[in-house]
Amino acid sequence: MKTNSTDPSRRDFIKTAALSVGAAGTLAACGNAGAPVDVVADDSAATAGDGLPITVAGYPYDRVKGVADGSVPIEGCSVTFEVGRIGDLNTHIFSGPRTNAVTEIGLQPFMRAYAEDDFRAYTLLPVFPLKLFRHKSVFIRTDRGIKKAEDLRGRIIATPGYASTSLTWLRGLFQDEYGISPNDVEWVIASKDSDERSGKTSAQEQVLPEGLEIRRGPHGMDESELLVSGEVDALFHAAEPQAFRDGNPIVARLFPDYWREESEYFAKTGIHPIMHAVALRNELIDANPWFAEAVFNAYSQAKTEVYQYLLNSAWYQGSLPWIEREIGLTRELMGDNFYSYGIKGNRAALEALFRYSYEQGLVSRELTIEELFHPASLNFSEEV
Repeated sequence: MKTNSTDPSRRDFIKTAALSVGAAGTLAACGNAGAPVDVVADDSAATAGDGLPITVAGYPYDRVKGVADGSVPIEGCSVTFEVGRIGDLNTHIFSGPRTNAVTEIGLQPFMRAYAEDDFRAYTLLPVFPLKLFRHKSVFIRTDRGIKKAEDLRGRIIATPGYASTSLTWLRGLFQDEYGISPNDVEWVIASKDSDERSGKTSAQEQVLPEGLEIRRGPHGMDESELLVSGEVDALFHAAEPQAFRDGNPIVARLFPDYWREESEYFAKTGIHPIMHAVALRNELIDANPWFAEAVFNAYSQAKTEVYQYLLNSAWYQGSLPWIEREIGLTRELMGDNFYSYGIKGNRAALEALFRYSYEQGLVSRELTIEELFHPASLNFSEEV
C-alpha cells in the first residue's frame, strides 16, 4: 500500500487554490515550543462517513484535521471523532471502557502495558501523530553555573512524571549524546504539573524503576515551583513550565539555540523522536481485515493535504513572516516527507526508544517492532 502526493513547484503556488486546511493548524506544525497538547481542543464529537460505525480519539492536529472533521474519510467506516487528552486517552484503553476503535496513544505507556501488564486489547499502527525533538525540553536555573549538558552530572532534576515517552527520550538522549546516565543525577518527582493540558497521568507513566536516587517533591509544589524555589537545579518536562512562560529570569532553556541542537541531532542520527502512535482495537481488525489499511490511508491522506497546503498556500495564508523559509529548511534537512508514517522511515526512532525503555528499567525486556505493530501494517508505506 502506497500513498502518493505531488511536489509542486513555486510556479504552482500561485496557480493552485488554497486547500481548506486552516492556517492556525499549520502553525502548530511549524513552531510549537514543545508541549504535546498545545492545540485548541473542541470537546465536541464530529461524525462523518458511512459504513462500520467507529469512534476515533485523539488531538485535532493539522495533520489529523482531515480525519477529525470528516473531510478525509476512513474507507468503509462511519467515523465519530472525539478530542481527548493523552493521559485520558491512555487510561481509556488500559483500564477504561475501551470504546474507541482507533485512538492516539502515548508510545512508552503502551510499551509498558504490553510488556508488564499483558495488555493485548489493542495493537499499534505505524501512524505517529506526534513527534517532537526534545532538546527544547530541558530547563535550568540560571544561577547554578549550568552552561552545557555535561554540567547536569550530579545535579538535582525535577520532572512531573518519570515514565512518560518524552522523559524516556530525554534520558536516553542524554546518555547517548552526553554520557550522562539516569544514575548520574538525583530525581525529584513533582506532586503536580504546572501544565495540565495532558490530562490525568496514566498509571503506566507513574512507574519508578529501582536502583535510582528518586524522591517525591513537597506536596502541592509543581515542577515549575520546584525550580523557582531552588529545590532543584534543572527540569526535564515535555511542556514549558509556568515560570518560563511567565518570563522569570531565574529559568532558562539549557539549549537556547535548540533548533541548531535538534537539527544536528537529526542529521547525525536520522531520528525524529516519536511521542504518540495510533492504536487499533484488535477485535475490529480480526473481524475486518481491511480495517488497518483503511485507517493508515486516511491518516496519511490527511497529512498529505497539510503538506500540499504548506507548499501551495502557507506562504501567503500563514501568519508567520518566514514560514516559507522554515518549510524549505525542514525539507532540505528531513526530506519531502518530513513527518513520515510507516515502519521504514521510523525504524531507528522506534528501536532507540525500545532500547531506552529497557535500559532505564521501565520494561523488563527489550521490545520489538514486530510484536507491537499489527503484522499487516509492517509493510505499509508512503510515497511523497
